[in-house]
Amino acid sequence: MNLSPPITPEFLTLPRKAAADSAHMNLVGLSREAMKAALIAAGTPEAQAGMRVGQLWQWIYHRGARDFTGMTNLARAYRELLAEHFAIERPEIVTRQVSADGTRKYLLRIAGGHEIETVYIPETDRGTLCVSSQVGCTLTCSFCHTGTQRLVRNLTADEIVGQILVARDDLADWGRKPDEKRLVSNLVLMGMGEPLYNFDSVRDAMKIAMDSEGIALSRRRITLSTSGVVPEIARVGDEIGCLLAISFHATTDPVRDQLVPINRKWNIGELLDACRAYPRLSNAERITFEYVMLKGVNDSDADARRLVKLISGIPAKINLIPFNPWPGSPYERSDPERIEAFGNIVNRAGYASPVRTPRGEDIMAACGQLKSATERVRRARAS
Repeated sequence: MNLSPPITPEFLTLPRKAAADSAHMNLVGLSREAMKAALIAAGTPEAQAGMRVGQLWQWIYHRGARDFTGMTNLARAYRELLAEHFAIERPEIVTRQVSADGTRKYLLRIAGGHEIETVYIPETDRGTLCVSSQVGCTLTCSFCHTGTQRLVRNLTADEIVGQILVARDDLADWGRKPDEKRLVSNLVLMGMGEPLYNFDSVRDAMKIAMDSEGIALSRRRITLSTSGVVPEIARVGDEIGCLLAISFHATTDPVRDQLVPINRKWNIGELLDACRAYPRLSNAERITFEYVMLKGVNDSDADARRLVKLISGIPAKINLIPFNPWPGSPYERSDPERIEAFGNIVNRAGYASPVRTPRGEDIMAACGQLKSATERVRRARAS
């Protein structure tokens, strides 16, 4: 990758600042401790700061407040003080597309003019938001169009949390009573980027998502998907506590080296060792192995038998994902009959093997397609 300046942790994560102007700190994404310190620095009496954090937390994450004017349990003078120093910012919606199946795809603009995509998938029993963690991606998985885009930078915690706020705004998902169904009930970190290459911001954002006085999502309704950054996997269980998914896709190292190049750094054996040592691993909290079905590449009966042998002893389920095509892709989707035969072998070995129904294909919102259509349109306009 030829980027100038070279990629470093400092380069990848920009300093926090509000989208409106740098004089106003964005309260979204701050930890409780950081928010308390910021409030004290702005003139909040230290004895009141903890209470003020609780009030702001409720307004921002429970009620969806976008400014301070409506925070009626705060004195007007204090609201004016807050407005002088702080902002409540979200990413800007550039485009919003709705699929025939109800899937929504948001193209969002963040600090620096960069753009990311977030996808909301409605189902009968849940509403899943697929969240991005980086601008672009560095993994270059050969079946994934998102991976053909260069990595620009990591997202900050406020940009990750902001995706949740944007979706809840759009769905009018604020202020629901305890017995009412929440529209955004689940999160998956399966959007643009590799979450474990941006661990700290992802962890901080998920702690806000799980906070019982804020967005209040159960840790078991959040799934982090990694392509196999082995040294960081244990930290997911220890420091976040959410469910883990592995972007697996092959049963031999030579094939996985081609499909998921990170395998050349941490191979299948090392990856599965890390899975077996995952701190929260149990029958109640199984690891999900994601397996995209590629015709003639990884979909044989022999692959299915190798797969169940490889994961033997790991409480797991296997998500079989029909390949989502994109222009210029070297792969084809496995035939339905082949996917069914593969799944039957896995299922007979005692592992659940649901076939993921492709969603949002008509708006290029399906797995592996994020940002690809947008990039293609812009290249065409520039040529």
